[in-house]
Amino acid sequence: MLETQPTIGDTAWFQHDRFGMFIHWGIYAAGARYEWLQTNEKIPTDKYARFFDHFDPDLYDPKAWARAAREAGMKYFVITTKHHDGFCLWNSQFTEFKAPNSPAQKDLLTPMIEAFRAEGIRVGFYYSLIDWNHPHFPIDNIHPLRDNPDAVEMNKSRDVSIYAEYMRNQVRELLTQFGDIDILWFDFSYPAGDANYPQFKGKGHEDWESEKLMTMIRELAPTAIVNNRLDLANVAADVTTPEQYQPRGWVKVNGKPVVWEACQTFSGSWGYHRDETTWKSPEQLLRMLIDTVSKGGNLLMNVGPTARGVFDSRALDALKVYEEWMKWNARSIYGCTQSEFQAPTDLRYTFNPKTNRLYVHLFAYPFRHLYLPDLNDKVEYAQFLHDASEIQLELHDWTALQVKEESKDAVLILEVPVIKPNITVPVIELFLK
Repeated sequence: MLETQPTIGDTAWFQHDRFGMFIHWGIYAAGARYEWLQTNEKIPTDKYARFFDHFDPDLYDPKAWARAAREAGMKYFVITTKHHDGFCLWNSQFTEFKAPNSPAQKDLLTPMIEAFRAEGIRVGFYYSLIDWNHPHFPIDNIHPLRDNPDAVEMNKSRDVSIYAEYMRNQVRELLTQFGDIDILWFDFSYPAGDANYPQFKGKGHEDWESEKLMTMIRELAPTAIVNNRLDLANVAADVTTPEQYQPRGWVKVNGKPVVWEACQTFSGSWGYHRDETTWKSPEQLLRMLIDTVSKGGNLLMNVGPTARGVFDSRALDALKVYEEWMKWNARSIYGCTQSEFQAPTDLRYTFNPKTNRLYVHLFAYPFRHLYLPDLNDKVEYAQFLHDASEIQLELHDWTALQVKEESKDAVLILEVPVIKPNITVPVIELFLK
């Protein structure tokens, strides 16, 4: 197990629990075509307001959401309290663009927090650094008004320092009105801007006044985990957050291993997308979780509820995949990390340092014999995890003995059933000596 850089926030529980639920939910769910639809379609604020005017999640049942997360094996959740469009789920005193003023007519965040906490799930808040609704957020290369011929002139009356103060005020609300918060997930900085829009500059820590923001966070919530998207020095972040790709190994910053979390989606969209077709298979869903933990990371898997406030059938099916697998194999995820041993192709190892057990995840099921380099004489007992059925370490029949003679001494050979168990990704638990 690699030793990561020290963090200010409490990442001990985080590196044990490994699996969380991301929730992208806001008025963009009514558009049902990606949470960035306002800027993708260059919709001005007055026209985008139609989604606000019709946002009425009458079937919203946060207890059902929380129950689905717990049953899927998720131990924490992160909710988009405010996304890039500026709409807020809670009753913020600093804006009128919030759920209580929509047809929802209520704070949607509080009952969600209560429901997830009741299921024993830790609470995280996503907060967008971007805000296309705020009058002092300068127009830039990703703003819906970026192609407006008057955009440069409009920016002359916009003061980003006023917006930065607005953000601090809202984050203060989030950290003082809802009990102890475990994670603050900011999104995102883009200081480089875009060469296609030379008239605009990007936005980074100077615009967000990230140093002031971070100082306030550390004072109000000293144990909260803060992600790495404030454009601050790497040492200021507790967790690094690769998005929509699987790292090749333990994530490192400046050559040093860090606490990290992959954020992924069930489909190609974060917000509810009615017509999305790139939903991941059960194998892909499970492999993402296993692969992430095998490299010392966490997986934050996203759900985009509908505008009526429910997880649609496709999302529920995906969560069911995790539920069915974690029911039998959670021991290979919780408390586990990267192993010192290198797994062969088509396998992934996770290791629990407390129990001294190595978990072999079979991405491709072998025919009869499983070869595990460097593990000979290091294992005292082996079993399938899903049913605790023994897998013999000693090979007895004539074919098996031939296999052994052809293998290197350091290779452990396990004889597995010819027929694959009825588990999407079977796991073998090795009790190390």
